[in-house]
Amino acid sequence: MLLTASANGLYAIAPTPFDDEGRVDFGSLDRLCDFYEESGADGITILGVLGEAPKLGGDEALAVARHVLARTRLPIIVGVSAPGFAAMSNLGRAAMDSGAAGVMIAPAGGLKTDEQIAGYFAQAASALGPDTPFVIQDYPMVTGVTMSVRTISQIVADNSSCVMLKHEDWPGLDKITRLRELERAGDMRHISILCGNGGLFLDFETERGADGAMTGYAFPDMLVELVKLAAAGDRKAAHDLYDAHLPLLRYEHQPGVGLAVRKYVLMRRGVLASDYQRAPRSVLTEAARAEVEFLLERLAAHDSRAKLGAA
Repeated sequence: MLLTASANGLYAIAPTPFDDEGRVDFGSLDRLCDFYEESGADGITILGVLGEAPKLGGDEALAVARHVLARTRLPIIVGVSAPGFAAMSNLGRAAMDSGAAGVMIAPAGGLKTDEQIAGYFAQAASALGPDTPFVIQDYPMVTGVTMSVRTISQIVADNSSCVMLKHEDWPGLDKITRLRELERAGDMRHISILCGNGGLFLDFETERGADGAMTGYAFPDMLVELVKLAAAGDRKAAHDLYDAHLPLLRYEHQPGVGLAVRKYVLMRRGVLASDYQRAPRSVLTEAARAEVEFLLERLAAHDSRAKLGAA
């Protein structure tokens, strides 16, 4: 099941579960895959930024990818960003041979001009091969690389294997609009646009032309519901649902501590056995945990999925 430009809905960004000793926790990984299926996700993305991919060895990353691919029937996108194309190609080809739907590539740090960025993705696509569908990860807050609408359209034009944009620019609503305008004008072929940033702008991103989300908020079932409501044109219900979750979405999106919050809530939901992160990591203080519990309690008044019982 290869990734195509018609992909939509929710592709959940999966954290990598570890036990309290820092080993990959494959039991929690199984529960995580099952949880995403039960939540109605349309696919899963693994080994991304919040999957702590840089903290995994090459053999570990491949073991995680193969384990997930064996566990679920959902389409799997594998993050293969790496400093060099040899490592990217090795992981990408191994993942595709194991049944991945496609791969995700972030631009290397230090790229400045449109020509450099487009050239980098052309080389990456060549290293992966023409039969490997890929996703452009546009996340300048992490990569330090800003991709213009013109650059993205050039990458799409140059590489037939480019089928999706993971949109995480900020502010970025007008960027989505301009990309869709290029498509309508016949100046860029259609690609799927799924949005990240923890779902923080998803209520309006869907209205601007995004096909859904690719993010890892600890309530993926809510994101699935939101995207469906938006697709059905039920704007009020979509925004009401979003508004109920916004305080926790905002809290989880804090730079530096966001993954700690996400793993903690997934642990509270019974999905992860531990909220451990490998170093360098952030750890929730007792005060922060109390704040998260307060937000969950308030959310539960509007959404029963947040009724988790005593901590």
